[in-house]
Amino acid sequence: MNRRQFVGLLGSSVAILPFTVRAQQRALPLIGFMSGRSPEDSEHLVAAFRQGLRETGFVEGQNVAVEFRWARGQYDLLPALASELLNRNVAVLAAVGGDPSAQAAKKATATVPIIFGIGADPVGTGLVDSLGRPGANVTGYTLLTSEMEPKRLGLIQELLPNVSLIGALVNPNFGPAARQVQELEAAARTIGKRLFVVKASNDAELSTAFATLLEERVGALLVAADPYFDTQRDRMVALAAERAARDVPISRVCGRRRSD
Repeated sequence: MNRRQFVGLLGSSVAILPFTVRAQQRALPLIGFMSGRSPEDSEHLVAAFRQGLRETGFVEGQNVAVEFRWARGQYDLLPALASELLNRNVAVLAAVGGDPSAQAAKKATATVPIIFGIGADPVGTGLVDSLGRPGANVTGYTLLTSEMEPKRLGLIQELLPNVSLIGALVNPNFGPAARQVQELEAAARTIGKRLFVVKASNDAELSTAFATLLEERVGALLVAADPYFDTQRDRMVALAAERAARDVPISRVCGRRRSD
């Protein structure tokens, strides 16, 4: 090979290289990750997700790519987020951060595999046909946190037996909310306690809810399982502390005593 041929071949290789690299990047399987929560309160969950991928031989950026979408507690955004990811031709869709994320993913596609992570009964919510045979394109896991509200109420009873009025904070936009309220009301009757339910699905409603709890002078507050409330933990603690400083009886959140 003479010098002219070598230079020509090198030039052709350099010209082709960017296209080759882009083709390789496009060839990486793409995972769509959508959550009803926020990235700030989900760092440990994302780290665990990436660790799980590595343990099965998938390293982000090397042999798999991941795109993230976050609803930050605004559940009405989830259908659009699911559509965005599906338009990216994802190979699989991880729908986590609460039941609304999984429900939005299921409604968006009947072909792309969906892996959910929820806190409710997946059979009862219609996500799967059965636990043993999920059916269709959907599978996943549940922590059954939405089924634990009566247990939490019982815990408050054990820790604070003299409290007669207990507040319950529920997100009306959360799928299992109606069942949560029914189960809490039934449990409250069983243990002979009065239950005062307030609802909030955004920041303004959350402030109003705490103001209402202040007026009603509840002695303890149970915060129902909900992804939006997970994103507002610090704010709820601050609101409770602010009202506790005014010498009112809303001095405990979810059965935890004040540090003072």
